[in-house]
Parts: sequence; structure tokens; C-alpha cells
Amino acid sequence: MVEKSVIIDAIQKAKESAPERKFTESVDITINLKNIDMSQPKNRIDETILLPHGNGSRAKISVLGSGDIVTQARDAGAELIMGPDEIERLGGEPREARKVASDYRFFLAETKVMALVGRWLGPRLGPRGKMPQPVPDGVDIRPIVERLRNSVRVRTKDKMAFSLKVGTTAMSDEQIGENIDAVLKRVLDKLESGEFQVRSVYVKTTMGPAVKVM
Repeated sequence: MVEKSVIIDAIQKAKESAPERKFTESVDITINLKNIDMSQPKNRIDETILLPHGNGSRAKISVLGSGDIVTQARDAGAELIMGPDEIERLGGEPREARKVASDYRFFLAETKVMALVGRWLGPRLGPRGKMPQPVPDGVDIRPIVERLRNSVRVRTKDKMAFSLKVGTTAMSDEQIGENIDAVLKRVLDKLESGEFQVRSVYVKTTMGPAVKVM
């Protein structure tokens, strides 16, 4: 596992080597894997990872269902709430459905509407890895929404490399470092041989050069 001091040193170099900009840049990491047969679904990574400090952008969340879950979704500030009728209507509007699938990072749905979601929105959400997390009756979604606000999705599919946003240049090096550490720990835990299946990890700002972490 990479020492946090090494991660923070790489973040500092990435920030220092980036051209000065008049806007806040994203800070991203790229993880390159090796010695993995990605044609086998069991070897692919599909994880939602909670970042200790978020990544600087508010994840937009959609909640699907009716009754109590709607009240909780409003309390939690969910950006889009859809009942059964709206789910079915959206299924007949492919362009609008694609936009919803693109605009919202996470979806939650009552268990009882999952079949409806699969029928009408599955073709838009499934390929993007955004099928809703089922919520059984009686479960309070408010803490779930709060956790997802600060989470990122890692989905490799059949690719040996992936990138994700772990912060912004406005965040401290320590905050970004703790976010990167959380991602690496989760990814290494999912790999059968851990760090021996990681070829390299790089960190960079939006406009800056990549700096090697490991």
C-alpha cells in the first residue's frame, strides 16, 4: 500500500507543475491495472466508494418510488423524485431518459418499483452502470443519500485503466490525499493479488501534467 506521505507529495507536485488558471481545477487519479483478464466479469471492479471529503462536486441523486420514500427524499434534498407514472412516461421519451441517466450520478428506488424501473428505464440506466440501489420498506434513505453525496463510482467494465475525480485544487493536499487513500484501499481490496495487479497510479489537475503516485 502507498504511504500517505507519498500520495501527498505527488499531489503537491501535481499542483505545483500545473499552469496557473483563473478557475478551480479538478484533481483526478488514473489507475492502470495489469495481469487481469477483464473479459471475465468476476475480475471487473464495480464499486461505490465513499470519499472522506467528497470530490468537490455535489452528486445529483434521483429517488424513484411513492409514499414515505418521497417524503424522505424531499427531506434529504434529492434533486429528482419520480413516481411510478413518471417512470413509465420517461420510458416512452428516450431522449429525456438519456438526459436523466447522464445528469444524475446515483439512483435509489423502492424495491416494489424495481421491476417497473427495469422495464422502462433499464435500457438507459443499465449500460451506464446506474441501475438504482433497491431500498426495502422501512429503510430510511436520508443517511444513504448523504453518503452518496460524497461517493464516487468505480466501474472498470473491460478496461485496464480508469480515472476518477478525487477533489479540486481548492481542497487541501491532506483532504485529497485521504480521498485517494480511500480509493486505493478499496480498489486493492477488490483485486485478487492486490497491489501486484496495479501497474501504476497517477494524479493530475485538469490542465496539468500527470505525476506518478505508484
